[in-house]
Amino acid sequence: MSVRVHRVYDPPGPDDGVRVLVDRLWPRGVAKDAAHVDEWPKGLTPSTELRRWYHADEGSYEAFAERYEAELAAPEAVELLDHVRELAREGDVTLLTASKSPEESHAAVLLRLLDGA
Repeated sequence: MSVRVHRVYDPPGPDDGVRVLVDRLWPRGVAKDAAHVDEWPKGLTPSTELRRWYHADEGSYEAFAERYEAELAAPEAVELLDHVRELAREGDVTLLTASKSPEESHAAVLLRLLDGA
């Protein structure tokens, strides 16, 4: 069992396991049936305000990650994060994002939190 991050634009792989979209907005140009998304926990995504702040280049990735982790302390996010942890205990999980740089996105923060649990 493992957790990994892939871009939602990449084709699904045979070892993806449960595919979890971790973006608040549906990715442009991707048909829902082609994405093979099993779960879409919008409450686990960064707030609109945080997302806009980060994409406007107003702060560093480290500052974004810190603010995002603070948002993930909210009860709904904690519950959803625990759910994804449980999925990972049962098998493979692939976190899907439309981010051009998944290694400097909220998906990387989620991956780090899930790997550390």
